[in-house]
Amino acid sequence: MNKILSILFFLFLFNGNTYSNDETMEKFNEWLIKNNVIEYLEIDEDYDKCKFCTRMYSSPACYEKNGKPKKQCLIGDDQNMGKNGYNWKYEYTPKNKYKVNLDIKIYDRYDIPWGTKPNKDTLLFYLFKYLNGEDEFDRAGSKGSDNPYKFKIQLKEDKVSKYIKKHIQKTALLSYLLYEDGKITIDEISPKDRFGILYNNNTQYTSASVGKSIASYVTGHAICKGYISGIDHKLNDWPLLENTLFYDQKLINLLNMATGHQKYADFNLKTNKYNKNGNSNTVEFHMQKGIFKNSKKAKSKYHYTNVLSNVLINYVWYKSDGKFQDLLDEIFVDKAKVENDVWFLKMNDESIRRNNRNNTIMKAYKVRDEDGPIRYSFRASRYDYLRIAKAILDDWQNDTCVGKYLKNIHERRIPKNEKWKDDKSSSLNPKSYAGKFYTNYVGMKKRNVMGMNGYGGQNIMIDFDLGRIVVINSIHTDYNWKKIAHSVIKKGK
Repeated sequence: MNKILSILFFLFLFNGNTYSNDETMEKFNEWLIKNNVIEYLEIDEDYDKCKFCTRMYSSPACYEKNGKPKKQCLIGDDQNMGKNGYNWKYEYTPKNKYKVNLDIKIYDRYDIPWGTKPNKDTLLFYLFKYLNGEDEFDRAGSKGSDNPYKFKIQLKEDKVSKYIKKHIQKTALLSYLLYEDGKITIDEISPKDRFGILYNNNTQYTSASVGKSIASYVTGHAICKGYISGIDHKLNDWPLLENTLFYDQKLINLLNMATGHQKYADFNLKTNKYNKNGNSNTVEFHMQKGIFKNSKKAKSKYHYTNVLSNVLINYVWYKSDGKFQDLLDEIFVDKAKVENDVWFLKMNDESIRRNNRNNTIMKAYKVRDEDGPIRYSFRASRYDYLRIAKAILDDWQNDTCVGKYLKNIHERRIPKNEKWKDDKSSSLNPKSYAGKFYTNYVGMKKRNVMGMNGYGGQNIMIDFDLGRIVVINSIHTDYNWKKIAHSVIKKGK
């Protein structure tokens, strides 16, 4: 069972990033020193002993009595490098004076494996990595509004709020927001002595697979603008999809992860010729050169995979006919009224090169907008995630055109038909999938509740009937989702 769950939760990893742990550790150390985060630093004892032992100069203090160089002052063995014949470790700069005094576990992968129990120091390192590991990508998004929406705040003191206040001190939680009755009633953020040195109200944090749901919301606006005829619109008007299983399919199949693609992709792509991660290459690559070239559709059924959401958001770009930026601004600036910049990641020549070093088909290529370079991966600050969720709630409750789209995909939801049960899990608890939103949560079958879920504990739940929203950001899924999200939406406590 644990093995199965590990595979399942692998579905929500951060994807397409190639910075090594060594690179990140070096940047992390530099950041701590530059920002004088003294509690995590200590003077390297060897520094004062060896600070004059450089490639250009060395003193008697650099050598043992027998004339051999001190091992603590050398990089590796006493190689014949440098002007004086040795590769000295220490240069006379403050940068090398300190070392990080943290107990960090480095995993043999990009992210923290699901099911592990990393300590605070490890979580802090990976938070830094997640915040700084996507710099090579371009952006497709919107600037913050000149008139951002201002929430009414009336914080409450009850069992839930007290539990969350304690819970955020012990877990990987970064932020918890509860919106109900038209105002924020619980607002907790990781304190300075945990993760607050890196994360604050304006930190634009990854959504992981929550971005898939946001891509669906953007699709609803494209339909309402007339760019796409509706959720039964046939995908026979985009040249990139010709000679693939996606051609002439209905949009609802793409939205519901039910395009009959199971022969070619599970969570990742079923190939050994190039990067299995669907986020590592453009739609054009996947369709014209990769695994979907001349692919054939199988039976339509729910089958979770990353690449479909990238096809979706790039199809919206294509159909918006040069007005994609206007569409995003209408959603995030005019409607949600976000305070900070928000964006989807966008591949470019550099990200392609870094992600495809081991490809046998193609290691690098020029990326064009018409090739489908936008990823569902989305970034926003904590309150802006709530602003977007509130816009979704308002659309539903006001029965706007986009609200009708949301109700339509909810009506056309399909069963996930999963063999595994875990009501405490944010992905296994809901039994149905509705246009890239989770629904039919345990105990709320007759309720209009939809959720968004992403790796590392990113979670948004919206109760359309009672007007209640929970927004959670986290480094790792080690918190009690059932108690602070599911139960709060179900019972309000």
